[in-house]
Amino acid sequence: MNWILAGLGNPGEEYAGTRHNVGRELLQAISKKADEKNKFFGKKVTLLYPDVYMNNSGGPIKKAVTSKKAAEHLVVVHDELDLPLGKIKISFGSSAGGHNGVKSVQKALKTMDFVRVRIGISGSTPSGKLKRPAPEKIVDFVLGKFKPPEKEKLKKVQKEVSEALEILLTDGLPAAMTYANTK
Repeated sequence: MNWILAGLGNPGEEYAGTRHNVGRELLQAISKKADEKNKFFGKKVTLLYPDVYMNNSGGPIKKAVTSKKAAEHLVVVHDELDLPLGKIKISFGSSAGGHNGVKSVQKALKTMDFVRVRIGISGSTPSGKLKRPAPEKIVDFVLGKFKPPEKEKLKKVQKEVSEALEILLTDGLPAAMTYANTK
């Protein structure tokens, strides 16, 4: 069964470079490694970038994922407020955790059984503890653009996400989770 890699984000130039688009933009950068036959690390994949606002991502993904069995080969790459910038986590079958784009996908597919690559976008204290924005500032924060030092961290994150996807596609989910979740 082919894998489907979906990068969540908002369409349009006004959202380019924002924290909310990190899933879409990192997957686009990594996907340049796909060959002319759309093979990615030797595996046939379909790359999806829903051209709808984040909170409506489920509809376009449902068109490509036609069954619950097919959903098990779906990888959704998205921003994560509950992780500091520079951290990634991979999960399978987990709740949306307040992420409206993921909620939309789960509702459309009627399952939580798909892979999520969560990319941290929040700040952190000098000791590395999560420093999430205040609730009233979340919308402005996620729609805000990355600052130059944050962009430097994203280069490292892109490499780690690429490695995690390669491990997922070649060695399976447990190995990818071990790689990403123990860093």
